[in-house]
Amino acid sequence: MKTVYRVLAYLVALAVVIQAATIAFAVFGLLKWIDDGGVLDRAATRSGPDSFTGASGFVAHGTNGQMIVPILAVLLLVVSFFAKVQSGVVWAGAVLLTVVVEVVLGTFAHALPELGILHGILAIALFAIAVIAARQAEAAAPREAEPAGTGRPNR
Repeated sequence: MKTVYRVLAYLVALAVVIQAATIAFAVFGLLKWIDDGGVLDRAATRSGPDSFTGASGFVAHGTNGQMIVPILAVLLLVVSFFAKVQSGVVWAGAVLLTVVVEVVLGTFAHALPELGILHGILAIALFAIAVIAARQAEAAAPREAEPAGTGRPNR
């Protein structure tokens, strides 16, 4: 179960990297489209996900952030109760709490764009917390037995 815990924690961290990549793809694609003469208005946003290169990045960012990351965080918390990782439940709880706040910030940032700053900063914190959680599981992994008196691992 420690391995499952570690893998889930690293998957949360990877999902944060994917979040950063998809939103960067979306924004840079949008900016290029505008530079090339595209006009961003309500009609353009409703014309479908292929209106400009990178538009699918917005969809991927939303789907990953509102569905995949929360599912991974909940699974991590559930597994943490069985994995017997030192402070594993605490770290998994911190991951889930951070994910919940991220989703709330991402949702309300559409109405109050200044929240996007906190959303970005908290994403970095989520990445760090998930990596720390994974490292806790690595630290809890059983080590190879040392032969008596050598002070070196058994090979």
